[in-house]
Amino acid sequence: MFSLPRADLVPNTYAYETEPLVKPTGFREYDARWLFGTELNLMGVQALGLGLGTLIHELGVRPEIVTGHDFRSYSSSIKLALANGLMAAGVTVHDIGLALSPMAYFAQFALDLPCVAMVTASHNDNGWTGVKMGVNRPLTFGPDEMSRLKEIVLGGLGKERPGGGYRFVKDFPEVYIRDLTDRPKLKHPVKAIVACGNGTAGAFAPRVLEALGVEVVPLDCELDHSFPKYNPNPEDMEMLHAMRDAVLAHKADVALGFDGDGDRCGVVDDTGEEIFADKVGVMLARDLSTLHPGATFVVDVKSTGLFMTDPVLIANGVKADYWKTGHSYMKRRVNESGALVGFEKSGHYFFNAPVGRGYDDGLVSAIAVLDMLDRNPGRKLSELRDALPKTWSSPTMSPHCPDEQKYGVVGAVVKHFEDLAARGESVAGQPIRDLVTVNGVRVTVEDGSWALVRASSNKPELVVVVESPVSKERMHDMFALVNEVLGKHPEVGAYNQTL
Repeated sequence: MFSLPRADLVPNTYAYETEPLVKPTGFREYDARWLFGTELNLMGVQALGLGLGTLIHELGVRPEIVTGHDFRSYSSSIKLALANGLMAAGVTVHDIGLALSPMAYFAQFALDLPCVAMVTASHNDNGWTGVKMGVNRPLTFGPDEMSRLKEIVLGGLGKERPGGGYRFVKDFPEVYIRDLTDRPKLKHPVKAIVACGNGTAGAFAPRVLEALGVEVVPLDCELDHSFPKYNPNPEDMEMLHAMRDAVLAHKADVALGFDGDGDRCGVVDDTGEEIFADKVGVMLARDLSTLHPGATFVVDVKSTGLFMTDPVLIANGVKADYWKTGHSYMKRRVNESGALVGFEKSGHYFFNAPVGRGYDDGLVSAIAVLDMLDRNPGRKLSELRDALPKTWSSPTMSPHCPDEQKYGVVGAVVKHFEDLAARGESVAGQPIRDLVTVNGVRVTVEDGSWALVRASSNKPELVVVVESPVSKERMHDMFALVNEVLGKHPEVGAYNQTL
């Protein structure tokens, strides 16, 4: 159908308009991300669709798929190009239109369809695009499926088949909203700032929460794909600070912030305190384990150590399972382990039954926070936060590192700490208590302070997080440790972070 994909095409040339541009590094561990125009063109998107359709047939899955797109100026055209490739591969495409990623995952259940391909760059800056894919609900692709898809697309192995088709599913958001709101309203009044960063969630989140009885104060909920205020990413301090300011100005009980495709939720409490998502997870784990004693919670390696040490969770018989960061890894682990919830520091939460269906949905997460407040009448969110044991945690820091080099750097960092541990040497002034290497390296020292270094699965960056249960000074010691180790790798960009 197409020429073999190339990585060297440039705009404003005949070749760019007639051949597929697909940069190999766009195939990530569990989804796909490219800079549209310079790393991927529309012909490349069609080649991706043909490859995905070919993989669906190869896996023996019924060739029917849900597609949707997030709110960016180019996302609709990318989705339609993807649909063209899928149809050429003999796949029937069910298009739900403008959507949140969890709306597309929900559509797999509501429309009884096995496959999904959601066009979204999630929280990435404008210019980025991508696809979140899966063929076995509620799971999405992991490294094996992504590696095979990459082979098919870049090797020109996509096969045309008859039988493809296209159906537009009219008014599907109404089905999704009805599913979230067909339940009793909250018993107690609550005022919530609902922040959407002018991204896709602005079309849906205020309406859902109002239907549950929330007094909604919208913040940047108007759709504007230029993102004039800040990128819709509730892990970024700029968005969290805007939420803080709105809480204080409106005397709200909570602020709930959603990322660009609505699968994450960030939280600010009634005092304007920005609560990192892993700490919100501990609060929710306390609440839910009271209802479900002995529950297992899957936690990503970036998250606080409180899931292991919190006395309330210990008393409730909670089992904490630290696992790889990434929505596909977490979904799969939650599904396979039968955990009640999976929590990621980035704000991806994966609620299994009876709360959710196993996929990450920022609105389900927001509702869980509101239900927690509703089950604790008379207690403010800040009081629930203050009831947690104190730790000093950094935000997630992201020093630049080229995609082609980041995994090599992380491999060297892992080996560095493994060698130190084998020799019994101390780091940051203390012996190493344990190393977790399922995803980069998380090094914990004797007093419980820890540091994480891993490769970002979505961007040309590393991921750095540090925490101490002892003091702010010990957190700074762990930060200095990471700086010293990464300073030996010139391919890692400088990064300034106020802790």
